[in-house]
Amino acid sequence: MSVHVETGTPLHPNHYETKTLDHLGLVSAMIDELGLVEQIDALLPKDEEKQTISHGQAVKAMILNGLGFAHRALYLTPLFFRDKPVDRLIGEGVTADQINDDALGRALDAVYNYGIDSLYGQLAVKSVHTLGLTGGIYHMDSSSFHTDGRYNSECPPQEGSDIIHVTKGYSRDHRPDLNQVVLQLICENKSGIPVLMQPLSGNSNDKINFRDTVTKHIAQLKKDVGLEYLVADSAFYTRETLELSQDLFWISRVPETLSLALYFIESHAPSLMVDFNQMSMIDLPCQYGDIDQRWLLVYSPEARQRSLKTCKKQFQKVSDKEMRNINALFRQEFACQADAEQSVEKLQKQLKLTELTDIEYKEVARYSKKGRPAKNAKPDKIVIQVSAILSSDSSLFQKKIQQKSCFIIATNQLDSNELPNSKLLKIYKEQQKVERGFRFLKDPLFMATTFFVKSEERLMAITMIMTLCLMIYAALEHRIRQALSQFDEFFPDQVGGLTNKPTARWVFLYFKGIHVLVIRKCEEMILNLNEHQKKLLLLLGKRYIDVYS
Repeated sequence: MSVHVETGTPLHPNHYETKTLDHLGLVSAMIDELGLVEQIDALLPKDEEKQTISHGQAVKAMILNGLGFAHRALYLTPLFFRDKPVDRLIGEGVTADQINDDALGRALDAVYNYGIDSLYGQLAVKSVHTLGLTGGIYHMDSSSFHTDGRYNSECPPQEGSDIIHVTKGYSRDHRPDLNQVVLQLICENKSGIPVLMQPLSGNSNDKINFRDTVTKHIAQLKKDVGLEYLVADSAFYTRETLELSQDLFWISRVPETLSLALYFIESHAPSLMVDFNQMSMIDLPCQYGDIDQRWLLVYSPEARQRSLKTCKKQFQKVSDKEMRNINALFRQEFACQADAEQSVEKLQKQLKLTELTDIEYKEVARYSKKGRPAKNAKPDKIVIQVSAILSSDSSLFQKKIQQKSCFIIATNQLDSNELPNSKLLKIYKEQQKVERGFRFLKDPLFMATTFFVKSEERLMAITMIMTLCLMIYAALEHRIRQALSQFDEFFPDQVGGLTNKPTARWVFLYFKGIHVLVIRKCEEMILNLNEHQKKLLLLLGKRYIDVYS
């Protein structure tokens, strides 16, 4: 029989209870470090008569659930906390049964009523200041998230309403059959923390949305977080948006469909692609939309390899279709040459890769009787059949490869000493940080891959909870890497080595198996904490140590 460690008093098995802590202590400590609960409670005061937990605590619970990687939807949050040390994670005196549907629903309603964009913006600004991440480069992008419910999809959008329209639209998930919402983010460059989030209707247009963001939010972001450069994909690059963006430096990819872009690529690609294995670039002064700018035309060996595969498939598909149509023409019998010429002309207009040359129109005798006709037999009719020599122009394939192997980055920063070509390219490639954020939000382990709330208003509030999850994840990853680098320390990696740049996901997995042993409901012990975990907590500071003590 077990005995008390200090007194030697026998203990019954019922005196023991374990709670799963895992990586959730890291998440809880980061939420506390950024002061999210206190800020939310100051902006969304608690109704003492109706609420047992505050709105800030409810939001913290949803973030912990979202980053728990437990495949649990929002409405299963109480079940998620059933075996967790709730008071240690959320606050003294808080119990799992208090984190119920009513508490979470009230918090979501309060978030929506306050104003989702405004609330998140205040939390984000304070967070990046706390982490010392203000100033510099920010990345803008959007992505779609499908929903299983119909919501207001069958009703036309209400004019003047700020409620999003959940409907079908261009799907980044390749699910055009499902209703969706769109989430737009602007993320800080070093950490990937979103400083702006906006839930948008499922059929919204990026070109219009980006323009609206420039008009309504960029000036405030310059003031609040020191935005200097805004980086965006080609949806940003329109005459109207560029005209509105003259008060900031921007970096954007030029759309491949722009005639001037195609001209530059066709003119310069051959000289850039002398060595297929070597990346090369050329700086081109340009004016578009009456705005002076620099275009950086870049040849990418990786893009060429991708284009070779895709273009071969595309060209083969087109070529096979053209051959079927040509063979059908050759088999066809025409009553007269004029009809045959008309069909040939129609087909030639459709051909993209194959060319018909030396076209001949032959008269062919047709007999109604089977077998070989008699020597002097007269044909029942004379038909016209077409024959020709087929050729293809390989230059079309090479031209397409050139177009797909090159891309153009534009900026209105004309000083190449201030923004050298290599730095311009590097900054644009870091657009993947916001794209990585969307991949994180769409991960099957994440709670909100599919939405399970009843109203459009709560759906909009859930997008803020999702973005807060991304904020905490990115902030933790930044802090962990910063601490390891600052103290010249390392953390185990997935293959048995050491790294000073672990992903937050890997750290989360590495902290799996840590439990709190509760003895007689009054004494607690942390189980299974190893030396690497202890060292990381020590580097992160007292707040993190306390959660695991």
